[in-house]
Amino acid sequence: MSEVKISFNEMKLVLESLFHKYSFPKVQAELLAITHAESTLDGINSHGINRVPVFLDYVRKGIVKTDATAEKIASMGSMERWDGNLGAGILNAISCTDRATTLAKEHGIGLVALRNTNHWMRGGTYGWQAAEQGCISIMFTNTTPNMPAWGGRDNRIGNNPLVISIPREGGHVVLDMALSQFSFGKMESLHLKDEQLPFHGGWDNNNQLSKKPKDILDSGRAIPVGYWKGSALSMILDILATLLSAGNSTYKIGQKGHETSISQVFLCIDPRVFEDGELQEKLVNEIIQYTHDVSPMEKGNSTFYPGERTLATRTKNLTEGMPISTKIWEQVRTLAK
Repeated sequence: MSEVKISFNEMKLVLESLFHKYSFPKVQAELLAITHAESTLDGINSHGINRVPVFLDYVRKGIVKTDATAEKIASMGSMERWDGNLGAGILNAISCTDRATTLAKEHGIGLVALRNTNHWMRGGTYGWQAAEQGCISIMFTNTTPNMPAWGGRDNRIGNNPLVISIPREGGHVVLDMALSQFSFGKMESLHLKDEQLPFHGGWDNNNQLSKKPKDILDSGRAIPVGYWKGSALSMILDILATLLSAGNSTYKIGQKGHETSISQVFLCIDPRVFEDGELQEKLVNEIIQYTHDVSPMEKGNSTFYPGERTLATRTKNLTEGMPISTKIWEQVRTLAK
């Protein structure tokens, strides 16, 4: 696969113009552009630049409403329910993260449950957002059915992404993981590069485990991380997101024909209420150092805390430019004309 290197600012300008062309107001178009470009800057092309054509296809079909915004529909002290009104998932998630951090700073803990929203793209975006505002966060979303429950043949559960973030002066700790062994975005990226997965990622159409991304993308049957454990965790997150938001479950989402009207949860904690910030930083650093201080399985390898490689990739791409698929970039530029 041929690649081209694009600067952050160039991508932002092209995307801002493109989203404005597709009827997003200027402020929202800029926020969408920044978020997609930041995901690409951090090396998550699958949920950054690569996702733009799919997102705009949803806009054209009316699945994503360009004039819709999330609104609060119920309030219970430190907990709120919001309705996304089928607006852009990124914009709704940013708003709900902001609200959850505000509630956390008022009450120590804040929870916003969101229903009727669209794909939030890179879930880690909102973990980084909360950490930048000094809050611990636990966030998750349900999805369309794209994994078999353990022991089953047909898809009944989603790869429901889970995000956990912890603010830290030396670099925030941010976990961003789908509950499939490999996210579908990651498999699409490897397919574009004509590369195989390092481990089995799902079943092909012959019910055989496969390392070939296209086999799994064609079958739509990813394998849960941790096998039966990931299957159970997927169900729990789906139940929680559905109950707390009074929104759609993975089952209901699967009836729609598109991944839309999904449910999400944004839980934030303000650790400053304990007034022991120096101790907190010390404890986190001890854990990270203990994990770093180990002999690698293979020479030249290292261990990393969640988010560490993201920070390194961000620094590198700011200096050298962001490597992206030439095909994808040409497609985006064509859409922008």
